[in-house]
Amino acid sequence: MNNLRRLDLNLLVTLDVLLSEHNVTRAAERLNFSQPSISVHLSKLRDIFGDPLLLPGPRGMRPTARAEQLREPLRLALEALGRAVSPASPFDPREANQTWRVAASDYGESTILLPALAGLRTAAPGTRLAVLELIPPRIARQAESGEIDLAFHTSEEAPPGMRHRLLFRERYVLAGRHGHPRLKRRPTLVQFCAMEHVIVSPDGGGFSGVTDRALAAAGLPPRRVALSVPHFLFMISVLASTDMVAMLPERLVKNHPALRCVAPPVEVPGYEMAMLWHERSHRDPAHQWLREYIASTVA
Repeated sequence: MNNLRRLDLNLLVTLDVLLSEHNVTRAAERLNFSQPSISVHLSKLRDIFGDPLLLPGPRGMRPTARAEQLREPLRLALEALGRAVSPASPFDPREANQTWRVAASDYGESTILLPALAGLRTAAPGTRLAVLELIPPRIARQAESGEIDLAFHTSEEAPPGMRHRLLFRERYVLAGRHGHPRLKRRPTLVQFCAMEHVIVSPDGGGFSGVTDRALAAAGLPPRRVALSVPHFLFMISVLASTDMVAMLPERLVKNHPALRCVAPPVEVPGYEMAMLWHERSHRDPAHQWLREYIASTVA
């Protein structure tokens, strides 16, 4: 460790060239140094390693046994260092073998990842994708530690300091089964509040949400929330098989064959859906490619 503190990169580069050329003059020419500078470097190296390293010979300089021991490890170390500090190479998705890890709710899986998946398998067939459950309080820590590459969450709830890109703006519609007697046309406010509603409560057990806050803010009567579920997938199955209704993000249900969607009689604010990532991966070519690809598949 003490020897490392005394070394600098110029000394190691000089030693590597001297072990290749066995000649101070040629080494100076290759490094664009003066001969006295190379001699000074060699003197410092001899002092650091406690060995003459190169000795005069009939055809230039001859490496000592210690210098021969250093030759290959030094070459490998300098090559590795050169790769580490060289500009990042362009990313070729056809040759890539990355495993990407993204965090998404079941809503994000359906509206963002599912549309991207088929094309991703074609464009980058050697890569793998791991989808983790979205846990909003953990997003920043997971991104900082490298546990996840991307997260898909609302812009307003994005952790401060994280990079983000707006993917789309979402609005709510009222959804129920095809043939629902109250959804042949837009229901009145009284009809809306009288119907039995299902609500998604990600934290579990909640019976109010953004729709209820909109009703209260407008001084309107409360609706009947009869069922609270943790995931959208179960909610859609409930809607398709009962006369319950739900306020749902339009992208999630607009083309669902078992459901009918109408405009609600109360204005409920929508939200922006964003892609989030940490600064640590912002300039990585593979990460940049993945972000651009996903953004391009969101219609």
